[in-house]
Amino acid sequence: MGVTYKYFGAPDRATAARVPTALGPGGLGLDAGELGALGRLGDLMETSGSVNGHLSTKIKPETMSAMVLTGIKGVPLHQVPPLELVVLHPDYAVVQLPHTVVEPLRKADETELGAAAFIWSTVPDRRGPRDAFVIYQMLHEWQDFANRLHDAGHQLYCLVWP
Repeated sequence: MGVTYKYFGAPDRATAARVPTALGPGGLGLDAGELGALGRLGDLMETSGSVNGHLSTKIKPETMSAMVLTGIKGVPLHQVPPLELVVLHPDYAVVQLPHTVVEPLRKADETELGAAAFIWSTVPDRRGPRDAFVIYQMLHEWQDFANRLHDAGHQLYCLVWP
């Protein structure tokens, strides 16, 4: 089955910490259409008609941070800062992606996104140019998402659950 990572926006850490509780133990796998029933917290994660939306992926937030900082900013992998833990629960965790990751992603131009995608397509478990294009599209999607969150005054978080 594996772990799922749901990236979402919230105005602060306290609100982000309440998102899993609002979803309930059976609701961590809800899709975007079902999230609308959660009221304001549901609005933080709803994709249709919401400024904020959410992104569900199998990409770890640590990997996303490393892609941005090594590929866009040229930071050596061993200097990528740790994520900021908001909630650690036996059934899930919520982490905040630091400002040092989100800002370079938001401000990257096409060339920087393309270079980052190419760099990450060359790691051993990738398949080359096809993966570079997929990674480029994913970085673009993350960039658009980060910009929408910033415009709404929200920060980027990730809900991690098995």
